[in-house]
Amino acid sequence: MNAMAVAVLSATGAVLLAAGFALGRLTARRAPRPDLELGTPVERATFHTLHTASLAAPPLRAGLTEDTARKAARRLRSLLGTEALCLTDRETVLAWDGLGGDHHEERVMRRVAGVLDSGRSQSIRTGCDDVDCPLQWAVIAPLTGEDGVLGALVAYGSTESAVLVRAATEVARWVSVQLELAELDRSRTRLIEAEIRALRAQISPHFIFNSLAAIASFVRTDPERARELLLEFADFTRYSFRRHGDFTHLADELRSIEQYLALAGARFGDRLTVTLQVAPEVLPVSLPFLCLQPLVENAVKHGLEDSRGECRVSISAQDAGSEAVVTIEDDGVGMDPAELRRILAGESTRPTGIGLCNVDERLRQVYGDDYGLVIETGIGAGMKITVRLPKYRAGVHNSVARQHGF
Repeated sequence: MNAMAVAVLSATGAVLLAAGFALGRLTARRAPRPDLELGTPVERATFHTLHTASLAAPPLRAGLTEDTARKAARRLRSLLGTEALCLTDRETVLAWDGLGGDHHEERVMRRVAGVLDSGRSQSIRTGCDDVDCPLQWAVIAPLTGEDGVLGALVAYGSTESAVLVRAATEVARWVSVQLELAELDRSRTRLIEAEIRALRAQISPHFIFNSLAAIASFVRTDPERARELLLEFADFTRYSFRRHGDFTHLADELRSIEQYLALAGARFGDRLTVTLQVAPEVLPVSLPFLCLQPLVENAVKHGLEDSRGECRVSISAQDAGSEAVVTIEDDGVGMDPAELRRILAGESTRPTGIGLCNVDERLRQVYGDDYGLVIETGIGAGMKITVRLPKYRAGVHNSVARQHGF
C-alpha cells in the first residue's frame, strides 16, 4: 500500500471514528430543527464531522505554528467534542481551546514529554486539585512527520474513555497527514526553485556574454540601437532573475521572449527571422514561470548556433476553447527522436536537454501528465514544440493573482 493510500485511509478512519464519538454529544447538545432534518442522525453527524475537518485542514496545510495551531484547535475540539484541546510542538504549547487553560496549560509539556519520546498515545489522569474542574483525564496523541514526532494533540475529558483514546489518536493521525502534505508542498516549492535556478545557470553566462558583446558592437556605429538593446537586456534579465513567484502570465513570458529575440537578432542579424502570432484572448493565461523562454532559446540554438545557415523561428499562441495552445517551431538541425526520448526521460547530459526536460517535468507537475511537451523533430528536419495550457487552473490562477496583489 503506497503512502497516499495510507494517508487516505488514516483520514477516513479519523473522520468516521470522530463522527461516531461526536454523535451522542451532538444530538444531546443541539437537536436539529424538524424542517432541516436530512437523513439519519449518524448521517448528519458524519456530515458535520466531514465539514469540520474540511475547515481544520487549510491552516494545518501551512505547517505547525502558533497561528495555524490556533486556527485549527477550535475545529479539532469540535471534531472530538471534548471539553478542551491543545496542540503543542516539541517545546511549547502552541494553542489551547476550551476550559481550564488558566491552570492546566502550564502543566502540559511535562505530560507531553513521555509521548514525544515514545511516539505512542497515552491516557492519563490530569491530577487537577479543583474538584469542579471537568478536565480530569487527558489523551495525549503524537503528531508525526518525516522527521519523527513534531508535537502532540492533547484532548481533555471528565472521565476515562477508551473511545476518546481511539478517536484522539485517529484525529492526531489525520492532523499528521495534513502536516506531511504541508511538508510536501514546501518540498515541491524548493524543487521548483531549484529547477528555475538550473535554468538560469544554463542561460546566464553564455547568453549574457554574447548579448553584451552584441550591444558593444553598436556603441559607436549606432548608439541609439545600443541604448535600446541595453534597455531590452535590462528588462530581460530583471524578469529572468526575479526572486518571487512560481507562475506568470503568458503576456509577461512572451514579452520576455521578444526581448530575448531582439538581443539574439542583434547578434545574428539577417540570419534570424522571427514570426510571432498571438491571439489577444490568451494573454492573461497563467503558466509556470520561465516555461516558454527555454524552448525559444533551444530553437535559436539549434537553428543558428549549431549551423551556419539562416533560421526561421515561428511562435504562435492561439485560443483553443478551454485551453491556450502555444507552438514554437524552427527549421534548424533538428534532433534524433531517440535522443529526444532520452532527454525527456532525464537520461541525457546534453546541456540543451536540461531546458526541455525541466519544462516538461514542471508542466506535468502543475497540470498533470496530459500536459507535457509534444515535440516533433528529426535529424535535419527542424523542431516543433506544442504546449497546451488550461486557461484556468485554481492553484496556478490564484498564485498569480496573489503575486499581483489581486
